[in-house]
Amino acid sequence: MLPTALLFPGQGSQELNMGRDVAEAQSAAMDLWLLAEKRSGLKLREIYWGDEGATPAPEMADTRALQPALTVVDVSLWLAAKPKAAALNIVGAAGHSLGEFAALCASGALSVEDVIAAVCERGKLMAGAGKPGHGMAAVLKLPLATVEELVAAAAKQSGAFLRIANHNSPAQYVVSGEKPALDAVAALVKEAKGRAIPLAVSGAFHSPLMSEPANAFAKIIEDLHWRTPDFPVAANVIGRPEADPGVLKAMLTAQMTSSVLWTTTMESLYAAGARRFVELGPKNVLTKLAGQNLSGHEDIVTQNAGSLEAVLAL
Repeated sequence: MLPTALLFPGQGSQELNMGRDVAEAQSAAMDLWLLAEKRSGLKLREIYWGDEGATPAPEMADTRALQPALTVVDVSLWLAAKPKAAALNIVGAAGHSLGEFAALCASGALSVEDVIAAVCERGKLMAGAGKPGHGMAAVLKLPLATVEELVAAAAKQSGAFLRIANHNSPAQYVVSGEKPALDAVAALVKEAKGRAIPLAVSGAFHSPLMSEPANAFAKIIEDLHWRTPDFPVAANVIGRPEADPGVLKAMLTAQMTSSVLWTTTMESLYAAGARRFVELGPKNVLTKLAGQNLSGHEDIVTQNAGSLEAVLAL
């Protein structure tokens, strides 16, 4: 088996009926939904599960519900895959933003109970941190150097805060900041023949504008029970695999106000020996990004295992 890196998606990968097949087949997965509902105080299954063809509920995008629900799905898929761990030849894991909690859980650095409790609080804190005039936008089809120049120009022109929050791939970035700067950068991106797409989020995530909820969340992270992981986890903040629980804790503490270095993360996992990249989560967002970030390497395999059937076929 090719050396494998596990990838866990974050906000934006939610979909109707996610994780339902796993929960209805495996009691351990259903128990996670029940635990998350108890900790969050929300009826998560009513929000995310529905009849075939049903219209997704608006509450699905609410970060208070989304964070625990998506984490449950990511972790449930891992628990279904865990009996295959030895055969999978896992050399590392990573999670995109929220997904880092599932990666830490899969590695054994944090328990399932700690992770569910943490993301329930994280969702509440981030939902409450939204301020009028703060937001995010995806910037597509432009290289990093150009995006950096445009972000700096927009901040100077508007006198407002703006920074690159996500380095998702060589041609996909997310900027985070105040509305005057977001409007300015959108105009500059259009002039540069790129695309700027406003994101439906409640705040300027992964930026210093999140310092207030980040400080509150740091106390929660400090109280979690950290252990040496079974395999390294590539933290978003540094983008490289790490097995020291103290470093992983420090990186998770800094994550809410720091950029997500996903391109560096993928390159580091490849350098660490990973040749198979398996996304455990709904949709295939990280599977596509893996192909984009490692397009120069012909020796890689990418897979999305977003259902029980797909996990059992690994």
